[in-house]
Amino acid sequence: MRRRRRTAAAAAGTATLALALTACGGGADATDQSADGKITLTVATFNDFGYTDELLAAYTEAHPNVTVKQVKAAKSEDARSNLTTKIAAGGAGLADIEAIEVDWLPELLQYPDLFTDLSDPALEGRWVDWKVQQATSADGRLIGYGTDIGPEAICYRADLFEAAGLPSDREAVAELLGGEDATWEEYFEVGRQFVAASDAAWYDSAMATYQAMVNQVEAAYEDPETAEPLPLDGNTEVKGLYDAVVTASVDDGLSAGLEQWGDDWVAGFQANAFATMACPAWMTGPIEQNSGGITGWDVADVFPGGGGNWGGSFLTVPAAGKHTEEAKALAAWLTAPEQQTQAFENAGTFPSQLEAQETEQVQSFTNPFFNDAPVGQIFSTRAQAITGNAYKGPNYFSIHQTVQDAIKRVDIEKTQDAETSWKGALQSYADLGL
Repeated sequence: MRRRRRTAAAAAGTATLALALTACGGGADATDQSADGKITLTVATFNDFGYTDELLAAYTEAHPNVTVKQVKAAKSEDARSNLTTKIAAGGAGLADIEAIEVDWLPELLQYPDLFTDLSDPALEGRWVDWKVQQATSADGRLIGYGTDIGPEAICYRADLFEAAGLPSDREAVAELLGGEDATWEEYFEVGRQFVAASDAAWYDSAMATYQAMVNQVEAAYEDPETAEPLPLDGNTEVKGLYDAVVTASVDDGLSAGLEQWGDDWVAGFQANAFATMACPAWMTGPIEQNSGGITGWDVADVFPGGGGNWGGSFLTVPAAGKHTEEAKALAAWLTAPEQQTQAFENAGTFPSQLEAQETEQVQSFTNPFFNDAPVGQIFSTRAQAITGNAYKGPNYFSIHQTVQDAIKRVDIEKTQDAETSWKGALQSYADLGL
């Protein structure tokens, strides 16, 4: 989906929800049933899931006793705040179907009983395996049906490549960055060549680049067997990524030093501030939105380190709802390949359903803003390159934030050198008391 990262907000909410859940009680009051047996099911979403009035009306046409009402939050953080606040109070006022982001799952999976188990043998094989695993609790309950995923490619400014004397054709750019065997070091090396011949930076943000890198680590901060946090001091894999991205960003000058979603970052699109981005499918929307009047963007079918996924959402059914079985059926319908293909066409949300990914509508989809790039094919290929599911446990975000804050101090705020800032990360980790 086209959304923001919220690592700090996610971490901050965990303790609040855990404490509030001790006082759970009552039930949801989101739906009404008329005397003739007709019901209204409410679907709470955020940003744009591609669920148009026409699409929802099609469900009512096939199920005359059900009217579907969508309640859309302007921002995903608003939706998350509403969900955690109401579920902690027992579920009163929640929608029959609540859309959630993958980043919320480590917290919510601690309380699977608060959600309807959506397991259904008839739906096995609908989604890519790792998407299902993300929403499966330790006791085997499936709390969410997958909507979109965020397979990552490289979005780039072809015009800035040309001006720097680099190949600009998307196939040539993919090969320049290493093709199927692309590595982060190759990506940084081409960046060093670029900045030597350009006034623009190579990428927008060290923090965003680190996010793309750590998303490829099977278990960055916690033991997937025990969910216990791994000590940050001595975590050579995380420290290696930190050193690599900070060196490339600051010492080699590859980063524009912009924090994603900030005003300076938005302005950077208009100012030719950077030439490439780690680009999950949903990022194509913000790039186009922020680049009004700027031409030259394209998408290369390549990603350093192989496959990577950033983001993606689910539909959940709160257990306190009045019509959980009917809501489960609607959630299954909304996440069926046919509807997710329509959602992709409506909003560019790349489907997590295998059948939907293979449809002609998805495979032939091109994006005029990105030089008519065949984004359907590109992101399908990038999705197939994702081989694993990075483990994110209940303490993922709080630990992750200590590292991101350290990178921010070096790359964006420029208040500390890399060594000093890493020591600050170790202290922040110790302060968590994990």
